[in-house]
Amino acid sequence: MKRQLTACAAILNLAKPMTEPLVELNMQKTLSGILPALRDKFAHIATCPYQGDRVFFENAGGALTLKSVVETSSQFAAMPDNQGRDNPASHALVGVITQAKADMRLFFNAPEGQVFTGESGTELLFRLISAACLATHDGQVIGSTFEHPATRSACIRWAKIAGLDYISVPHNDETALVTAQDYARLVTPNTRVATILHTSPVTGMGVDLVAIVKTIRAVAPDCLIIVDGIQHAAHGRIDIKSYDIDGYIISPYKVFSRHGYGVAWISDRQASLPHDCLIGGPPDSWELGTRDTGSYATFSNVVDYFDWLGSQFTVDTDRRKRIVAAGAAIHAHEKSLTDAMLFGTGNLAGLADMPGVHIIGGASNPAREGLVSIYVDHVQSADIVSGLSDRGIRVHIRKDDHYSGNILTPLGRKDCIRISMCHYNSNAEVSQFLAAIREIIEPA
Repeated sequence: MKRQLTACAAILNLAKPMTEPLVELNMQKTLSGILPALRDKFAHIATCPYQGDRVFFENAGGALTLKSVVETSSQFAAMPDNQGRDNPASHALVGVITQAKADMRLFFNAPEGQVFTGESGTELLFRLISAACLATHDGQVIGSTFEHPATRSACIRWAKIAGLDYISVPHNDETALVTAQDYARLVTPNTRVATILHTSPVTGMGVDLVAIVKTIRAVAPDCLIIVDGIQHAAHGRIDIKSYDIDGYIISPYKVFSRHGYGVAWISDRQASLPHDCLIGGPPDSWELGTRDTGSYATFSNVVDYFDWLGSQFTVDTDRRKRIVAAGAAIHAHEKSLTDAMLFGTGNLAGLADMPGVHIIGGASNPAREGLVSIYVDHVQSADIVSGLSDRGIRVHIRKDDHYSGNILTPLGRKDCIRISMCHYNSNAEVSQFLAAIREIIEPA
């Protein structure tokens, strides 16, 4: 709380040019070595208050929550004061928001543009996409079949209202991914708005965002580009300064914070577009109504956590460098978890070697980020999910509905099982999962 009520020196440096730092990582250390201390920072890490002991492999549906976020939420929920008043409490709340915005910029590596919160990641995607579509009167809006329906729904709706053509880039069913080459086939000089999904919550595959943006800009340099980073954020390694985009959205409940808000970064160009705002108010403001100081404060908790995690892997005291180090450590650990799940660990066979198991996107896919989706020939997905739950392992079924049909329907699948991990999961939990699923799917 004390830190949140104190202005950080980083606020004073926001206007300075910022380049992504090179980080000297301690490669002798692994995240596994600090896992007990790391796991202790999360609420309900090994137990559910309703189920009891369980392994949490449902992180793509919403990550575990930092204990510091729980404490901060309680503190600010009790505050009766609003911002913008001339009293000590109001001044302190403004300080918390100012600090949190500096922390958001640091996390995103976004020294320019603006950051703000909204109702949810989905709501923010709709707001940015609607403003971008309505700012032009001819041309095309381009997205892909890889995307979450929050983005596709917004694009299709607002392209129609604005009189624009909506172009859908087909993703590759075999790799469960979309590439720059896929976008290149359909981008034209008349492309006015483009959307990109950074990482899929169904397949777990992360795109080469820089390459896709460069492909779009080469043909349509003035295109407004908006990115859904909701699934990607928990895995670290966000670097907006290197992307050349106009909007980036995340949902903090998927990156160790709580439900009830989303975070957006927008470029100065996106900020200047006509958008919903109060008449007579600041014309470039994208915040609507009284802000929830607690949401801003809890995102500072998230950034503090990344800072702490990175400090375990680099001696550098620069906070951005430590956030970069945290992202590298997270990526390495999650790859070790997915490799163990796919190819086996100890004397346990991996999913790739289990008869009748199919892995969406293929087993050896370098684009994978902490998530494996499967289906099994001879056992219903719902039965596997419930069987794992009976054995204390939480996973989720994805169906060919409006959320996941874009991925599953082309595969001829009604559903699949999503096993989504995060860096606080352990190899022992993967072993528990492999033993359990083998017991479920292999006949006695």
